[in-house]
Amino acid sequence: MIRAIAVGLFAATLSGPVLAQDAMPTTPAAPAVSDWRTVSPENLLVIDTNRGRILVEMAPEAAPLHVERMRVLARRAFFDGIVFHRVIDLFMAQTGDPLGNGEGQSPYPDLTAEFTFRRGPETPFTPVAEPAGSMLGFMNSLPIQTQPTALMPTTADGRVHGWGTYCPGVAGMARDDAPTSANSQFFLMRQPYPALDKRYTIWGRVVSGLDVVRAIKTGDLANNGMVPSEPDIMTRVRVAVDLPVEERPVVQVLDTGSVAFRTLADAARQARGADFSICDIDLPVQVSGPPTPAA
Repeated sequence: MIRAIAVGLFAATLSGPVLAQDAMPTTPAAPAVSDWRTVSPENLLVIDTNRGRILVEMAPEAAPLHVERMRVLARRAFFDGIVFHRVIDLFMAQTGDPLGNGEGQSPYPDLTAEFTFRRGPETPFTPVAEPAGSMLGFMNSLPIQTQPTALMPTTADGRVHGWGTYCPGVAGMARDDAPTSANSQFFLMRQPYPALDKRYTIWGRVVSGLDVVRAIKTGDLANNGMVPSEPDIMTRVRVAVDLPVEERPVVQVLDTGSVAFRTLADAARQARGADFSICDIDLPVQVSGPPTPAA
């Protein structure tokens, strides 16, 4: 069976803690107007489903090839009508297969893996913690881990390695055993799963609609699991910039360079102590524009 995330890895998660921010909201009080960052419509993927709307901020800084593939497929209406064929509670929801059974893909060539990226001084990055030999923080809305900034002057290209981490809402590309076999199937995380880090390309994060991701009907059409009688579907997927202005959602995320974000991050670290994870920080988001189309 191809393009399915390893089930064996998932089993270990069942005994672990559930999402920390569910029990510990850390939203700052009344951020100022200047504290919000507007997501570029070129990097905003609008996924309409029969359950509701999911908005993903794509991260070309982390995975330019995969982001471009998502743009191309969305612009060709490739994803419209495709089912969520593999959905596991406390794990992820997978889709993007035109066959709906885990064996299909787009007509385009498979992609080169982008498990890590090179972070330079110009890369948008806000650190929130610095464990020994590493840094944790945000690249726009994407939670990442990276080598220390202090190492940049010592490298040939003046950059350091970075990689996204699989917190709730993070969007990754499914693949088979070969690292370069990702194509059109992707998954959206319902809960944190750091064991996937640096093994599956991360290309963005859900900034609105995580409740929709978690509401998608569970079942597995790919591995002879419990199959839903009517799997949930993506009704329409578009890049926001391609929508008419009157249909285009506007998404603002708390700017990680703001004082409000620093207050939020400090509160999360203090509340969690030694158990702190980058996934404990849930970025506030506000969405404006036309109402979500009826499912």
